[in-house]
Amino acid sequence: MSTLLSQLNYSPHVLQFGTSGRRGLITDLTQLEIYINVTAELEYLMGLPREDGGIRTGDDFYYALDLRPSSPVLAEAVERAVTDAGLRVISLGKIPTPALMFYALSKGCASIMVTGSHIPFDRNGYKLNTSRGELLKQHEQPIGAKVAEVRERVYAGSFTEAAFDAAGMLRAQPALAPPIHAGRDAYFARYVEFFSAWPEGLAGRRILVYQHSAVGRDLLAGLLTKLGAEVIPAGRSESFVPIDTENIDAEQLAAIQKLADEHPGLWAVVSIDGDSDRPLILSVDARSGQVRFFGGDLVGMIVAEYLHADAVVVPISCNDAIDRGSLAGVLEPKTRIGSPFVIGGMDAALKKGRHAVCGWEANGGFLLGSDIERAGRRLTALATRDAFLPVLAVLFAAAERGIDIATLFGELPRRFSKAGLLKNFPREAGLEIVRHLTPSGNDADAHVKIATDLARVFTPAHGFKSVSRLDYTDGVRIIFSNNDVAHIRPSGNADELRIYAAADTQARADAIVAEGVREPDGILRSFQRLLA
Repeated sequence: MSTLLSQLNYSPHVLQFGTSGRRGLITDLTQLEIYINVTAELEYLMGLPREDGGIRTGDDFYYALDLRPSSPVLAEAVERAVTDAGLRVISLGKIPTPALMFYALSKGCASIMVTGSHIPFDRNGYKLNTSRGELLKQHEQPIGAKVAEVRERVYAGSFTEAAFDAAGMLRAQPALAPPIHAGRDAYFARYVEFFSAWPEGLAGRRILVYQHSAVGRDLLAGLLTKLGAEVIPAGRSESFVPIDTENIDAEQLAAIQKLADEHPGLWAVVSIDGDSDRPLILSVDARSGQVRFFGGDLVGMIVAEYLHADAVVVPISCNDAIDRGSLAGVLEPKTRIGSPFVIGGMDAALKKGRHAVCGWEANGGFLLGSDIERAGRRLTALATRDAFLPVLAVLFAAAERGIDIATLFGELPRRFSKAGLLKNFPREAGLEIVRHLTPSGNDADAHVKIATDLARVFTPAHGFKSVSRLDYTDGVRIIFSNNDVAHIRPSGNADELRIYAAADTQARADAIVAEGVREPDGILRSFQRLLA
């Protein structure tokens, strides 16, 4: 018997977990590989107790997808795996990741979002949610063992009887299940009901919605219109645009500025990333029309204050302005980067008796760990990255006080952040840099070597002072004696090496990142050469 594995005309690639969900190159994401991984994850969930997010044969199972051209192909494999597992597959169509999560959890069901989020166009992936919420890091190892088991079983099957051909594609290309709109409608109603407590809403505010290829682009524009704003949809793209809200560069800002210039009288510009779980918020100067971008870590502070949070959880990469402002007293221990770690921190806060718990990431994705009550309205917990809540909360925080967006952010502690990255930087090379800068125990020679290498790269010629301390919570965070910060970390989703900066002026934070990603001999490349 010819096995399926023996007849494949490609070399299978094992999909890895990123910071949240599975990601990979489209060339590696054959329908067979997606089918194997989803099948294994569903079998894992079927082995869990209900109270821990487990599912059972015959349960409803929801999925949605973003606007990437490759997403429907992946969705076909997801549907096949869900059906073969004995679950009832229900498509919620093309809606934001948090909208899928919100609706599936309201039904006590597991779900999958087919999305590559913000990562480059040549990649994609998916994210599985249990019937109780996101997968957490403790799930990954047992899922990995289950994937190996399923892979061996499927590969050993007869090629002639397999549902997949030699290219790893389904032999029969079924039509996707017709979507229902209940998930979209429930998510829309969630925010209309909460923010309608303020009758004036966003009346008189002229807001441009930069739509590009975000799956929630029409939903966001419709919601802002419903809440009273004069909405101008702009920049719609039918080809995928990989907007990374953690790395808005000069070219993207210039494109947004051009759109703003075409529509004078704007109060704000807002947008969301590809799967619409990360916000993009810009003020517009009333006189010059100049747009100004505010990082997601600062956005999170505005939202937490607006919601009167009594516990906040952020990853180590966030702007350290939070350590200096009104939220310092409710700040929980900082976590590693990735929503599963933030969720773990929020769970710990709830166990300590906190009641208004939230968290966010440097990309702006906002997680609500508990129900929130404000002005007699209740917003239920949604412990996954969400873009709509931070967009709306920032706009309403300014509108209710009659101030502009820039003034609102100007009230935060004067710390400024910036993030940048080098693309096509092998992840293993980035991990090796982190290992090189991480001492082994109390090895004095290792500490001296690290200090020497740091001094060779972070030179006074580029404005760096002496190193005060190092933080290894996630990657290497270097704090200098003048409180400048440079944080180096390989991406968990792609072959990219990131650098985060914080400083007392925006110009200095920008300069640190510019020096970090400068080609061919900036900070990141200098560390790479040290290890060559």
